[in-house]
Amino acid sequence: MDRIICFFCFILLLLILPAGTCAAEEDVPEGAKALPLTRIDAMPGAQWQCAPAFPDWNGSADNTLAMNNMYSFQFFHGQGTIYLDVREGVTAFDLYVNGHQYDTSGVSQGIWAADLTDTAVNGVNTLQLTNIAYAGGRKAGEEKAGDEEAGEEKAVTVYIPYPEVLPGTPEEEGIRPETLALISDLITSDVEHGFTSAQLAVIRNGRLVYENAWGHTCSYKPDGSRDMSGAPVTTDTLYDLASVTKMFSTVYAVQKLVDEGLLDVDAPIVDILGEAFAEDTLDLVYLDAENPPDIETQKEWKRSLTVRDILCHEAGFPPSPWYNNPDYDLAAQKIGEPGTNPAYAASREEMLPAIFKTPLLYAPHAQTLYSDVDYMLATFIIEKITGMRLDAYMKETFYEPLGLTHTTFAPLENGFDAADCAATELNGNTRDGHIRFDGVREDTIQGEVHDERAFYCMEGISGHAGLFSNASDLAKLANVMLTGGSGDLRFFSRNVIDLFTAPKSAEYAQWGLGWWRQGDIQRPRYFGTRASSGTIGHQGWTGTLVMIDPARALVVVYLTNKINSPVLDAEPYNSFAGSCFTASSLGFVPQILSIGMDSSEDISGELLDLLADMASESLKLIPEEGDGIPYYRENALSKAEVFRKYAAGRPAQNDKN
Repeated sequence: MDRIICFFCFILLLLILPAGTCAAEEDVPEGAKALPLTRIDAMPGAQWQCAPAFPDWNGSADNTLAMNNMYSFQFFHGQGTIYLDVREGVTAFDLYVNGHQYDTSGVSQGIWAADLTDTAVNGVNTLQLTNIAYAGGRKAGEEKAGDEEAGEEKAVTVYIPYPEVLPGTPEEEGIRPETLALISDLITSDVEHGFTSAQLAVIRNGRLVYENAWGHTCSYKPDGSRDMSGAPVTTDTLYDLASVTKMFSTVYAVQKLVDEGLLDVDAPIVDILGEAFAEDTLDLVYLDAENPPDIETQKEWKRSLTVRDILCHEAGFPPSPWYNNPDYDLAAQKIGEPGTNPAYAASREEMLPAIFKTPLLYAPHAQTLYSDVDYMLATFIIEKITGMRLDAYMKETFYEPLGLTHTTFAPLENGFDAADCAATELNGNTRDGHIRFDGVREDTIQGEVHDERAFYCMEGISGHAGLFSNASDLAKLANVMLTGGSGDLRFFSRNVIDLFTAPKSAEYAQWGLGWWRQGDIQRPRYFGTRASSGTIGHQGWTGTLVMIDPARALVVVYLTNKINSPVLDAEPYNSFAGSCFTASSLGFVPQILSIGMDSSEDISGELLDLLADMASESLKLIPEEGDGIPYYRENALSKAEVFRKYAAGRPAQNDKN
């Protein structure tokens, strides 16, 4: 009996309350005011983040009643507008965003805009659209004339764009300016002591809060002597991104193709590029291979390979075969007799057949071995599916729509001069004269991709290296991974982002599909120790880093040209003087940046103690003998000078030395 009485009381309540007044303006807390809706002439053209239609956005009513008229989306505070398409016959409804009510009185058929400036929050935002009423007093869910249920109508559709990157300040977004000042002081001091150059851009909560540049576009002469007479680096200077290219060309392209249903990451590569990928494999045994397979096993291995395998670096290809060098001994994976390279590629047209010829170094999935071959191969897969060269596809699909004016392959062919770019190796690809082959570049490289396979074999356009950008452009491009789009541009669904950034296994949680992951503090050299486990990014051999921490809505892009410095004379001649400095270590930037984030505590003591540790630890890096001693000593002097500067500002601190 009690249940029957309660039911009739509920029905009576519905009859007493006018439609659309369950949260009428008189129920708004005293002093509060419902926010206005603005009628506009037409719906903006956009690729929407989402477009839920009410009532019952999920398509039907069920026992999960709390979610039927609520919907969540990704946004950042202080920006954006959502749009409502109100159908004919709708006379009233209630609208809330994050608990803030909008004034829907007088709303009728048409397009309406709701400004989110005062209502949006960082991360998940929720709107609630309820109590829809129609002409004649009928409410959504009540029967109307005919057989159609009123609940099946989509009375109000809400169109939600993506947030954009706007200007901001570190303080407003919870980043301590003291940390940025310290990072700047460390880089400045390192440059004074012999480091090359750097750029830094930071985005937090959809705000570009910091950008800066240090050093000169070219810092040494070919003979290794210091040269400070070149043009200073600015925030517009382009850097050779090296392997960061893998994320912001190959992986972005593959994510987009997966989102559009044009590519399955588990598709066999032979289904895309043809049987020649397996059939053309050379009958060649790697000298250090254990239990080398016969040629038929090699072919079966390659037939089994999928796009996922190459993205995860577990396909089995050797790490960096010198396709560009005719004297390379592929079996021994080192320089051999003249003209002995069976997979030599002197042009882009010869590169894919050369990869087809390349045997696998190990069975697929047997290990994870970082290989440039994987992403060179992915380049041709993308081009096969899109029918466009990789640079043209990325420019048309991502770079131009996002307004990125300083992101390009082959900058010298796309409106930039060498002086617009930070230089890399001083003596071409010779490692200061230690490496020679026909056609090798010998002059300082500036405005051309440094990577040998990208330059000599791929015309500078490859998915493993070749992209140039400045830090600010690249940060805006990276920020897309936080939401899947920007403004009226949609690139990836949340499902696709989750697919590519999830750990590929519990054993290898530091890997996603291409993305490097923090996991259980497994990338501290790049992301620091304070980054969340879901932090993703990548680094590049020239001295570049992108870090994206979704938990903190933080994007850090730090670019250097550390290899624009003398080669340290130790085989295989891949170490450069620039690598001796803290400024080259990449991970020190996010580590320091994270100190005191979202906290009002005094961090001056923490920073000073950190500097003391950095100064003392830098002494341990100085080798007792051998190459690099002068540069490691300069690095230690640099740390000591910065420490003394900060210690002088805290005379009450205990004596530190």
